[in-house]
Amino acid sequence: MLSALCYTKKWRCFAIATKELQINEEIRDKEIRLIGENGEQLGIVLTRNAMEMAVEKNLDLVKIAPQAAPPVCRIMDYGKYRFEQSKREKEARKNQKVTEIKEIRLSLNIDTHDFETKVGHAKRFLTGGDKVKVSIRFRGREMAHSNLGLDIMKRFAEACSEFGSVEKVPKLEGRSMIMFLNAKPAK
Repeated sequence: MLSALCYTKKWRCFAIATKELQINEEIRDKEIRLIGENGEQLGIVLTRNAMEMAVEKNLDLVKIAPQAAPPVCRIMDYGKYRFEQSKREKEARKNQKVTEIKEIRLSLNIDTHDFETKVGHAKRFLTGGDKVKVSIRFRGREMAHSNLGLDIMKRFAEACSEFGSVEKVPKLEGRSMIMFLNAKPAK
């Protein structure tokens, strides 16, 4: 008897852990609050009576609120419910936009053409809807001239101002100065 009880507890815990709803014979409660297939309240009934009602209508009994006292169950077509739920999840995944963070590294003594090339890359990333992380790494005695790095960052932000705005201002973190640019919304 004890082993069967432990087995049942493990099985119930597994059913809750997978976030699947309990259906039909998986519902072990004595009394439940029942909702009909059209959303009408049928009151508190015994589980076996609710199961009989569901079988008569050729539908499933699904526990939708296990934490309530007594638990709330609904009579519904579970297969149709799962299908509609998966359709909604696919639609939500299709509509979401994933923004990536692209990194551009500058140096303290960057030349004009190199600077323009990096600005071109940043503009391309920003028009694609991505965020841009601009960083300057200071080496050796360059740490004494962090104000020059700040000037380069400001100049870079001004050059990209048409396509993006500064999300996080330039900040010195260790030997690197970092700034984030965010894409401007399309008009």
